[in-house]
Amino acid sequence: MRPGNLSSMSEFLLLGLPIPPEQQGLFFALFLGMYLTTVLGNLLIILIIRLDSRLHTPMYFFLSHLAFSDISLSSVTVPKMLMNMHTRQQSIPYVGCISQLYFFIVFGNHDNFLLAVMAYDRYVAICHPLHYTTIMREELCVLLVAGSWIISCGSALLHTILLVRLMRPGNQSSMSEFLLLGLPIPPGQQGLFFALFLGMYLTTVLGNLLIILIIRLDSRLHTPMYFFLGHLAFSDICLPSVTVPKMLMNMHTRQQSIPYVGCISQLYFLLVFGGLDNFLLAVMAYDRYVAICHPLHYTTIVREELCVLLVAGSWIISCASALLHTILLVQRSFCANNVITHFFCDITMLLKLSCSDISLNEMVIFTEGGMLLFLPLTVIFGSYIHIGSIILKAPSTKRLLKAFSTCGSHLLVVSLYYGTLVGVYLFSSSWDSKDIIASVMYTVVTPMLNPFIYSLRNRDIKQALECLSIGLKKLICQ
Repeated sequence: MRPGNLSSMSEFLLLGLPIPPEQQGLFFALFLGMYLTTVLGNLLIILIIRLDSRLHTPMYFFLSHLAFSDISLSSVTVPKMLMNMHTRQQSIPYVGCISQLYFFIVFGNHDNFLLAVMAYDRYVAICHPLHYTTIMREELCVLLVAGSWIISCGSALLHTILLVRLMRPGNQSSMSEFLLLGLPIPPGQQGLFFALFLGMYLTTVLGNLLIILIIRLDSRLHTPMYFFLGHLAFSDICLPSVTVPKMLMNMHTRQQSIPYVGCISQLYFLLVFGGLDNFLLAVMAYDRYVAICHPLHYTTIVREELCVLLVAGSWIISCASALLHTILLVQRSFCANNVITHFFCDITMLLKLSCSDISLNEMVIFTEGGMLLFLPLTVIFGSYIHIGSIILKAPSTKRLLKAFSTCGSHLLVVSLYYGTLVGVYLFSSSWDSKDIIASVMYTVVTPMLNPFIYSLRNRDIKQALECLSIGLKKLICQ
């Protein structure tokens, strides 16, 4: 959507390596062998680290992630190069080129950060050996790896969006910004609603930060259930942070414009954290299913490795899905109308403003988006159907109370989140003020209520809060 007319470029030609034609077969076999060695060797490292409990240390935790990153980095470029050498076809589609660039930057940066993290790990191990276990805690290791992923994905997205603006195929409009009309609030009540949403946002951030802090500080909460809850709390901080600060700024300044890059970036991160919430709720439902239906095998099924894998998979799928929708959207042209009747850049609203053919976007939203929405929903409903059937086989007041105390909070969060989400995107034929209010529910209200739901209905969180308050009182008295 960059101003000016661009060419109708739809593919590129990769000239490949400067190899004489008669040696193509030799080099094809050479690079194929190198690629298979890379994949199999790094997979072997990951497998060994996962199977041998003696290697469950920070050093090998980072090494396994580096091995995965090395597999992915080589898989971004080498298979395409080998296919081109074999078929003598050098073309690569525009979308394929942009996707290859994005993932190359992601895994290249991830390698970069992991090498720095491993260097820090070795520094602590050699220079502070007595404090190694207290410094390189599990929480810090997970945080360092997660931070590497987030920074790498964010950096790759920035470069990709800027490049797409320069090389997007087709004729472009001169659209450089959009207007967010915001919430349907009477002008005289702007100050009241500004204070209301500012209070809700601060409550969301502080409440979820408190949940994360309690889980980190209380060793009794270092279990899979609270590991997932900690990540959900982090996602609940990020989801409203994508939309609410901009909405508050627009309400305060009465300026409704948002730059094109800002709108696309907002959409991307909204899709990332919305998808992450979606998957984490499904993962938590599976965790509750195993805890209630297979309590004797819980510790062997829901292992630390599986927990990390489920959370990492949720991040990767969410980022990839958001990237797919973002890349498809930035290929559309926008004409004269730039008014978004919403308080954030919603994908359905942006597609309605496009003057290009959006059939591909709609098909991807319907298939890929629908699958990523209903697959977690199926896991959630399937888990609770199994839980209900187990309880009803031998009903007792004690079992019912235990199941309700274990699953009640999660069910309430699921109902709030999916109820409004499905109502907005599936059962709404025309976008009006009711849909905007429903959007406020799943982007602002639900993340704010989650800490209260989990703390008020959860005995472990209550006990941890009491211990934390007692500890703070003792610290203040001293």
